[in-house]
Amino acid sequence: MGVKNYLIEGVSGAGKTAVCTELQRRGYQAIHGDRELAYRGDPDTGLPMTPETGTPTAIWMSEHQIWDVEKVKAYIANQNEAVTFFCGGSRNFSKFIDLLDGVFVLDVDLARSMQD
Repeated sequence: MGVKNYLIEGVSGAGKTAVCTELQRRGYQAIHGDRELAYRGDPDTGLPMTPETGTPTAIWMSEHQIWDVEKVKAYIANQNEAVTFFCGGSRNFSKFIDLLDGVFVLDVDLARSMQD
């Protein structure tokens, strides 16, 4: 999708979705990874998984949140856009991070948020 490709990463609640939506509003190519690329699977093999105990816990879901690497590669291979932003969290980012031009990590300033 982009001649330049960037990942926007961060902890839950840091604002990845909000940033992605704003980038889209401003006309940038931005992919909501958690909506468009994510599934639950093994971060090493990429094979889909379900929890062994029935209902998944929040920790299990977080640990198995991975992106479809072939879809990421397909987006990157398409050079129709000047820049593409991939927004969201993925436990298998090591499988595609070397294809990206940079990573922006959103952080939550807990000390400041406690003052507000």
